[in-house]
Amino acid sequence: MGDSKKLVWDEVGTREYEAGVSKVALYPMVDNKYPKGVAWSGVTAVSETPEGAEANPYYADNIKYFNLIGAEDLGATLQAYSSPEEFDECDGTVEVVKGVVIGQQPRKMFGLSYVTILGNDTKGNKNGYKIHLLYGCNAGPSEKEYESVNEETEPMNLSWDISTTPVEVPGHEPTSRMIIYSTRCDPAKLKAFEDILWGNETTEARLPLPEEVIQLLTPDV
Repeated sequence: MGDSKKLVWDEVGTREYEAGVSKVALYPMVDNKYPKGVAWSGVTAVSETPEGAEANPYYADNIKYFNLIGAEDLGATLQAYSSPEEFDECDGTVEVVKGVVIGQQPRKMFGLSYVTILGNDTKGNKNGYKIHLLYGCNAGPSEKEYESVNEETEPMNLSWDISTTPVEVPGHEPTSRMIIYSTRCDPAKLKAFEDILWGNETTEARLPLPEEVIQLLTPDV
Protein backbone atom coordinates (compact mmCIF):
# COMPACT_ATOMS: atom_id res chain seq x y z
CA MET A 1 0.00 0.00 0.00
CA GLY A 2 3.09 2.25 0.21
CA ASP A 3 4.06 4.78 2.84
CA SER A 4 1.19 6.54 4.56
CA LYS A 5 0.95 10.28 3.97
CA LYS A 6 -1.10 10.78 7.11
CA LEU A 7 0.28 13.26 9.61
CA VAL A 8 1.47 11.70 12.86
CA TRP A 9 2.26 13.64 16.02
CA ASP A 10 4.62 12.89 18.92
CA GLU A 11 6.33 9.86 17.39
CA VAL A 12 9.07 8.31 19.52
CA GLY A 13 12.41 9.99 18.80
CA THR A 14 10.85 13.17 17.35
CA ARG A 15 10.04 15.03 20.56
CA GLU A 16 12.91 17.50 20.51
CA TYR A 17 13.88 20.29 22.87
CA GLU A 18 16.70 22.83 23.23
CA ALA A 19 18.49 23.69 26.47
CA GLY A 20 21.60 25.14 28.05
CA VAL A 21 24.44 27.30 26.81
CA SER A 22 28.13 26.35 26.82
CA LYS A 23 31.42 26.67 24.93
CA VAL A 24 31.03 30.42 24.50
CA ALA A 25 33.91 31.91 22.50
CA LEU A 26 34.78 35.54 21.72
CA TYR A 27 36.42 36.65 18.46
CA PRO A 28 37.54 40.33 18.39
CA MET A 29 37.37 41.77 14.87
CA VAL A 30 40.58 42.69 13.05
CA ASP A 31 40.39 44.08 9.49
CA ASN A 32 36.82 42.79 9.02
CA LYS A 33 37.82 39.26 10.05
CA TYR A 34 37.79 37.29 13.30
CA PRO A 35 41.32 35.83 13.40
CA LYS A 36 41.73 34.80 17.04
CA GLY A 37 39.19 33.35 19.43
CA VAL A 38 39.30 33.09 23.21
CA ALA A 39 37.21 31.06 25.61
CA TRP A 40 34.57 32.99 27.56
CA SER A 41 33.96 31.16 30.83
CA GLY A 42 31.19 31.92 33.31
CA VAL A 43 28.44 32.74 30.80
CA THR A 44 25.03 32.14 32.36
CA ALA A 45 22.72 33.06 29.46
CA VAL A 46 22.59 34.26 25.86
CA SER A 47 19.26 35.64 24.66
CA GLU A 48 18.75 36.41 20.97
CA THR A 49 16.23 39.18 20.28
CA PRO A 50 15.21 39.57 16.62
CA GLU A 51 13.40 42.81 15.78
CA GLY A 52 11.81 44.34 12.70
CA ALA A 53 10.49 42.24 9.79
CA GLU A 54 7.13 43.90 10.35
CA ALA A 55 4.47 43.98 7.67
CA ASN A 56 3.67 47.44 6.30
CA PRO A 57 0.33 47.27 4.43
CA TYR A 58 -0.47 49.49 1.44
CA TYR A 59 -3.98 49.98 0.10
CA ALA A 60 -5.38 50.75 -3.35
CA ASP A 61 -8.72 50.22 -5.09
CA ASN A 62 -10.32 49.89 -1.66
CA ILE A 63 -8.38 46.73 -0.88
CA LYS A 64 -5.08 45.79 0.73
CA TYR A 65 -2.85 46.01 -2.34
CA PHE A 66 0.34 44.51 -0.92
CA ASN A 67 2.53 44.14 2.16
CA LEU A 68 6.09 45.36 2.34
CA ILE A 69 8.15 43.51 4.95
CA GLY A 70 10.77 45.55 6.79
CA ALA A 71 14.32 44.35 7.32
CA GLU A 72 15.00 42.09 10.31
CA ASP A 73 17.55 43.17 12.88
CA LEU A 74 19.22 40.78 15.35
CA GLY A 75 20.14 41.78 18.87
CA ALA A 76 21.24 39.71 21.85
CA THR A 77 21.81 39.90 25.58
CA LEU A 78 24.74 38.08 27.16
CA GLN A 79 24.95 37.48 30.91
CA ALA A 80 28.09 36.26 32.67
CA TYR A 81 29.92 36.32 35.99
CA SER A 82 33.03 37.71 34.28
CA SER A 83 34.49 38.53 30.88
CA PRO A 84 37.85 37.71 29.28
CA GLU A 85 40.49 40.43 29.12
CA GLU A 86 40.17 40.41 25.32
CA PHE A 87 36.62 41.72 25.71
CA ASP A 88 37.77 44.95 27.40
CA GLU A 89 38.17 46.90 24.13
CA CYS A 90 34.83 45.53 22.95
CA ASP A 91 33.32 46.93 26.15
CA GLY A 92 34.86 50.38 25.71
CA THR A 93 37.75 50.11 28.16
CA VAL A 94 41.47 50.49 27.43
CA GLU A 95 44.51 49.80 29.64
CA VAL A 96 46.53 53.04 29.70
CA VAL A 97 49.30 51.63 31.89
CA LYS A 98 49.63 48.15 33.30
CA GLY A 99 46.80 47.61 35.77
CA VAL A 100 45.01 50.91 35.01
CA VAL A 101 42.06 51.08 32.62
CA ILE A 102 39.80 53.89 31.45
CA GLY A 103 36.25 53.63 30.14
CA GLN A 104 34.10 55.44 27.55
CA GLN A 105 36.47 54.49 24.71
CA PRO A 106 35.56 53.35 21.17
CA ARG A 107 34.01 49.89 21.23
CA LYS A 108 35.63 47.21 19.08
CA MET A 109 33.38 44.90 17.05
CA PHE A 110 33.51 41.16 17.67
CA GLY A 111 31.97 37.79 16.86
CA LEU A 112 30.58 35.14 19.17
CA SER A 113 29.98 31.42 19.10
CA TYR A 114 28.18 29.24 21.61
CA VAL A 115 26.60 25.80 21.87
CA THR A 116 23.12 24.74 22.95
CA ILE A 117 21.89 21.20 23.62
CA LEU A 118 19.54 19.64 21.07
CA GLY A 119 17.83 16.87 23.02
CA ASN A 120 14.96 14.47 22.34
CA ASP A 121 12.76 11.97 24.15
CA THR A 122 14.94 8.91 23.53
CA LYS A 123 18.53 10.19 23.82
CA GLY A 124 17.95 13.10 26.19
CA ASN A 125 20.78 15.63 26.20
CA LYS A 126 23.00 13.22 24.24
CA ASN A 127 21.00 13.59 21.03
CA GLY A 128 23.09 16.41 19.57
CA TYR A 129 23.84 20.13 19.73
CA LYS A 130 23.61 23.38 17.82
CA ILE A 131 26.53 25.73 17.23
CA HIS A 132 25.43 29.37 17.06
CA LEU A 133 27.61 31.94 15.26
CA LEU A 134 27.03 35.70 15.65
CA TYR A 135 28.78 38.24 13.41
CA GLY A 136 29.25 42.01 13.49
CA CYS A 137 28.56 42.35 17.21
CA ASN A 138 28.73 45.58 19.22
CA ALA A 139 28.32 45.62 23.00
CA GLY A 140 26.34 48.50 24.49
CA PRO A 141 27.11 50.09 27.87
CA SER A 142 25.98 47.87 30.72
CA GLU A 143 24.81 48.55 34.25
CA LYS A 144 26.96 47.21 37.09
CA GLU A 145 25.45 47.17 40.56
CA TYR A 146 27.91 46.85 43.44
CA GLU A 147 26.45 45.74 46.77
CA SER A 148 27.88 45.45 50.24
CA VAL A 149 29.01 41.98 51.29
CA ASN A 150 26.48 40.39 53.63
CA GLU A 151 25.22 36.98 54.78
CA GLU A 152 23.47 36.39 51.44
CA THR A 153 26.11 37.80 49.09
CA GLU A 154 25.88 36.50 45.53
CA PRO A 155 28.31 37.00 42.63
CA MET A 156 27.47 39.82 40.23
CA ASN A 157 25.77 38.56 37.09
CA LEU A 158 26.99 41.05 34.49
CA SER A 159 24.90 41.77 31.40
CA TRP A 160 25.61 43.26 27.97
CA ASP A 161 23.12 44.29 25.28
CA ILE A 162 24.52 43.39 21.87
CA SER A 163 23.59 44.78 18.46
CA THR A 164 24.74 43.24 15.19
CA THR A 165 25.61 44.26 11.64
CA PRO A 166 24.94 41.55 9.01
CA VAL A 167 27.75 40.16 6.84
CA GLU A 168 27.61 38.91 3.26
CA VAL A 169 26.39 35.42 2.37
CA PRO A 170 26.87 34.35 -1.27
CA GLY A 171 23.51 33.90 -2.99
CA HIS A 172 21.52 35.09 0.02
CA GLU A 173 20.67 38.18 1.99
CA PRO A 174 23.30 39.32 4.54
CA THR A 175 23.00 37.78 7.99
CA SER A 176 24.26 38.23 11.53
CA ARG A 177 23.62 34.63 12.56
CA MET A 178 24.40 31.10 11.44
CA ILE A 179 23.33 27.86 13.16
CA ILE A 180 25.02 24.49 12.64
CA TYR A 181 23.15 21.30 13.60
CA SER A 182 25.39 18.45 14.68
CA THR A 183 22.57 16.02 13.87
CA ARG A 184 22.49 17.04 10.19
CA CYS A 185 26.15 17.61 9.29
CA ASP A 186 28.74 15.13 8.07
CA PRO A 187 30.68 14.16 11.24
CA ALA A 188 34.12 14.46 9.62
CA LYS A 189 33.36 17.87 8.14
CA LEU A 190 31.85 19.03 11.41
CA LYS A 191 34.99 17.96 13.29
CA ALA A 192 37.20 19.88 10.83
CA PHE A 193 34.98 22.96 11.24
CA GLU A 194 35.11 22.73 15.05
CA ASP A 195 38.92 22.51 14.93
CA ILE A 196 38.87 25.89 13.16
CA LEU A 197 36.21 27.44 15.41
CA TRP A 198 37.69 26.29 18.72
CA GLY A 199 41.30 25.57 17.73
CA ASN A 200 43.35 22.43 18.34
CA GLU A 201 46.87 21.47 19.35
CA THR A 202 48.44 23.24 16.35
CA THR A 203 45.93 25.89 15.20
CA GLU A 204 44.52 28.95 16.98
CA ALA A 205 40.76 29.34 17.13
CA ARG A 206 39.12 31.71 14.66
CA LEU A 207 35.61 32.50 13.44
CA PRO A 208 35.24 31.80 9.71
CA LEU A 209 32.91 34.02 7.69
CA PRO A 210 29.69 32.51 6.30
CA GLU A 211 31.12 31.78 2.83
CA GLU A 212 33.89 29.65 4.36
CA VAL A 213 31.47 27.95 6.77
CA ILE A 214 29.32 26.90 3.82
CA GLN A 215 32.35 25.57 1.95
CA LEU A 216 33.60 23.65 4.97
CA LEU A 217 30.27 21.94 5.66
CA THR A 218 28.99 21.34 2.11
CA PRO A 219 28.58 17.56 1.62
CA ASP A 220 30.79 15.86 -0.97
CA VAL A 221 28.98 14.97 -4.17
